[in-house]
Amino acid sequence: MVCYTLLPLLSLVAATLATPTNVPSPLHVPLTRRSANRNASIERFASHAEHVRNKYGFKNTTLALGKRAQTVGVGIIDQNADSSYIGQVTIGTPPQSFKIVLDTGSSDLWVAATECLSCGQTPPFDPTKSSTIQQVTGLGGQAQTITIRYGSGRVDGILASDTVSMSGFTVNPQRLVVVEQMTDGLLDGDVSGIMGLAFEALASTQATPFWQALVNSNQFNSPEISFWLARHLDDVNPAVEEAGGVMTLGGTNSSLFSGDIEFNSLVNDGPPSFWMLELTGVTVQGKSVSVPTGSSALSAIDTGTTLIGGPSDAVQAIYSAVPGAQALNGQMEGFFAFPCSTKVDISMAFGGKLWPISEADMNLGTVSPGMCLGGIFDLTLGSSVGSGGGNPTWVVGDTFLKNVYSVFRANPAAVGFAQLSDAAGGSPAPSSSVAPSAPSSAVIPSTILSSSVSESFVPTLLSSIGHPSAAGNPTAVPSATFSATGDPLPSVSGSGTGDDPLNPTASGSSSNNAATALSVNVGGLTGVALALLASVLSGMVVFA
Repeated sequence: MVCYTLLPLLSLVAATLATPTNVPSPLHVPLTRRSANRNASIERFASHAEHVRNKYGFKNTTLALGKRAQTVGVGIIDQNADSSYIGQVTIGTPPQSFKIVLDTGSSDLWVAATECLSCGQTPPFDPTKSSTIQQVTGLGGQAQTITIRYGSGRVDGILASDTVSMSGFTVNPQRLVVVEQMTDGLLDGDVSGIMGLAFEALASTQATPFWQALVNSNQFNSPEISFWLARHLDDVNPAVEEAGGVMTLGGTNSSLFSGDIEFNSLVNDGPPSFWMLELTGVTVQGKSVSVPTGSSALSAIDTGTTLIGGPSDAVQAIYSAVPGAQALNGQMEGFFAFPCSTKVDISMAFGGKLWPISEADMNLGTVSPGMCLGGIFDLTLGSSVGSGGGNPTWVVGDTFLKNVYSVFRANPAAVGFAQLSDAAGGSPAPSSSVAPSAPSSAVIPSTILSSSVSESFVPTLLSSIGHPSAAGNPTAVPSATFSATGDPLPSVSGSGTGDDPLNPTASGSSSNNAATALSVNVGGLTGVALALLASVLSGMVVFA
């Protein structure tokens, strides 16, 4: 080991041998996954699916988020057996620390505050203890109240700006929503909010997302955020929170992938909103299946979604190629089951390579005697929303992303996939895509969110906080409140091995482990199904 007293001398020698860049290595952030108990009702996946449909606007009409450049690794948490992947941020001065959902499918940052109603045990942000918080005011100097609606409820709060930091990166000021009212059950456990990691055009707050602000201020060594998402779905007794992998800010972690990264450009004619790719091919049991392409194959790559959702005809075609697969009905409508003895082999391509999905991720557990639930569901079930117009028809969530090392690059805008290294649990090598179609351009709207004025919410917590000075006043938003049509929060689920999140080699589960069967009591399924149906009909289902 080099003695610390020699470091200044070594730095001087290095400076004479190379052009000084003053750019340290990327920062790698361990992720913690919050996992759901494997014995939990499998009906929870119906709720996940409905959350995603609401998030992307597919409502079921039949059922009526100045420093030197760095790259930093951040440990993430796997919550409830791969249901959500959680990171940690600090907000305010002095800093207050919170767990938040890491969501590449949304762009807003919000956190529950001390006066939040129906927030349960969620650790709250106390804005009165921050010396740097400022209200974002309207043209008339009034406080800006925000309403963000989800399929399962909504959050109401104050639009503010404050110092936000993650693993040594800081944005000041960063616009965020300080939530004072929230639908009961919207957050789970000790998670306090959500950090959107998509583009500014998608933000209901019209704010530059945290990661994008870091890119714009040249704090990243490379304009990239990368993920290795660990798997605990097939653990027998996963903890509620497990070591969930690593998010790398400002680059990639070469120890977590092998081979080349296949980058595919986002399919946008205008400014990007979602991390959107075109699905170019699917194989089932080693054979190509026919799925829509072009504008009917727009795919949002979303770390905040647990499963994979696709259009009705494509999902039907996929399961038609699985021996013994059957469509489910009732509350599980839109899902398919297959014989638990069948090893389902599915690969997806977004360019020239087919990326295999582990059978552990395709098998969600037992839904009836001898039959297991599949990890791909019908996203557009009962929806009148058609393809085209920039709306994604596929939402590619963690069922796929656990099987690749994923890289989200701002410039040029692209998403890249690579094979996981042995240190990250390993994954099968990709194969050549079967006659991939050329990606087509698609016009992406500046936002899928609708704006509305809230008359019922009266802010209380920030009413006594000073307004920013004229020189530092953030840009005022045109209207007092905004309403988002989608971007639900992830529901509770996750498990982990308790391994050191910064030590990829310590992972306790293999990417190729078969999923453990989940036995479900029929009476329990019926009860949960009725409860979920009531939630859907009352508009109380939320997903991130």
